[in-house]
Amino acid sequence: MTVDSPRLVIAGLSGDSGKTVVCLSLLSILRQKGLCLSVFKKGPDYIDAAWLSFVSDSSCRNLDTYMVAPEQISDNFVRAAAGSDISIIEGNRGLFDGLDKTGTHSTASLARLLGAPVVLVVDCHKVTRSLAAVINGCVAFDPDLRIAGVILNRVAGPRHEKIIRESIREYCDLPVLGAIPRIEDEVSLIPGRHLGLITPAEFDRSQQLRATLTEIGATYLGIDDLIEAARAVEPLDHPQASRSSGPATRVRVGVFEDSIFTFYYPENLEALEAGGAELVAVSSLEDGALPDVDALYIGGGFPETQADRLAANRLMCESVRKAATEGMPIYAECGGLIYLSKSLESDGRTYPMAGVFPLDLTMHQKPVGHGYTLVRIDRPNPFFEVGDQIKGHEFHYSGIQTELSGLQTCLSVERGVGLGQSRDGLLYKNTLACFTHIHAGGTQDWAHRLVSAAVSYKDRGACNPEGKANNIRSFAAPRPAQVRS
Repeated sequence: MTVDSPRLVIAGLSGDSGKTVVCLSLLSILRQKGLCLSVFKKGPDYIDAAWLSFVSDSSCRNLDTYMVAPEQISDNFVRAAAGSDISIIEGNRGLFDGLDKTGTHSTASLARLLGAPVVLVVDCHKVTRSLAAVINGCVAFDPDLRIAGVILNRVAGPRHEKIIRESIREYCDLPVLGAIPRIEDEVSLIPGRHLGLITPAEFDRSQQLRATLTEIGATYLGIDDLIEAARAVEPLDHPQASRSSGPATRVRVGVFEDSIFTFYYPENLEALEAGGAELVAVSSLEDGALPDVDALYIGGGFPETQADRLAANRLMCESVRKAATEGMPIYAECGGLIYLSKSLESDGRTYPMAGVFPLDLTMHQKPVGHGYTLVRIDRPNPFFEVGDQIKGHEFHYSGIQTELSGLQTCLSVERGVGLGQSRDGLLYKNTLACFTHIHAGGTQDWAHRLVSAAVSYKDRGACNPEGKANNIRSFAAPRPAQVRS
């Protein structure tokens, strides 16, 4: 199987260099031109990926060589990019920043893996000719990496832009593919919060944003030159992997889907579907009880931003707690762990949560856990084999008030923070909640075991909780890309 899709990696010299605005503006124009897009985000990131999906009207895939093996990353890219006119990959942090001094798992290493040219976004604030030295340094630093050009960001004015362009023309053998002026109120484009940008589900000015991004792209980006740079690539060859069919018995897996719980990798949802699950949308805010489901998946999100509404919906909290008590398989990550706790303290107020675990949590001003994680399964549970080692990531401002000694956990933390005291993975009957986020591409047995647990729960004829909702809404799971041999 080969993919001929033109592709570009949009990278920067650091975080907050303007990569996301550039990517969103570029995607907005490409979409306006009627091009079929495939979109990717390097690294473990839900929020930027959600915005890339929102603007491109396609499902953004995360490409992370820490959580998922590089050969599978290549396969995932080939499958998602097949049939598209152009693939845009947003990098993270600085171009060469990785897990260690050699840049392992950096944006540059991903670009080399995919044979993708890099467009470097450079922040021009209070700098001119020095940028030429920095750009040349990037080119010389990794001769095997192809930097196709640069985009100037936060340019102060025509004179400022003229000096930078002339410096790059004189000292660098690279084209300038765009120049975006400094936006006085840049944060107003997409407001941020402690974990980064707000999510599209919470944004109420979508039409205005689309118009602004389109104007930025049309006015300040060299779209034709960027498309030409993306087309100057070699085809990627990759063997077509066989895909096993799901089991004959189908089960319903509820998935929290609302303005709070939005952090789901598309591959996780697709793996559940491939394993035989029908995904059913559940709102933690609007629904009064769980629908007729055989398991529940609660992803991450921002429970603290609407904690009052979560706490006010006692019917759903009680329904989830009763389901957990009856042995329904429930898998929860980060925000889901918060929801299943006893209480959450935020901004001086304490909010009751679902109470599956006797755990009190507090929101802090700085991250409690942030970065890649490595955990080992050391106790029996419904979703992982004892002895398995799992690579994931965490980003949470919440920490525990409760002593862990009285709680059952099943994950030994070898890298990261988790719940603290080198533990993660709260366990109660068939419910597991952890701060670690996983990617199904790197934990391939997870979806199979979750569906198997749901089958067992369904087969034992568990009674539906009283007040269970009769209406079943299909979950809007992203569909796998069509693959051409």
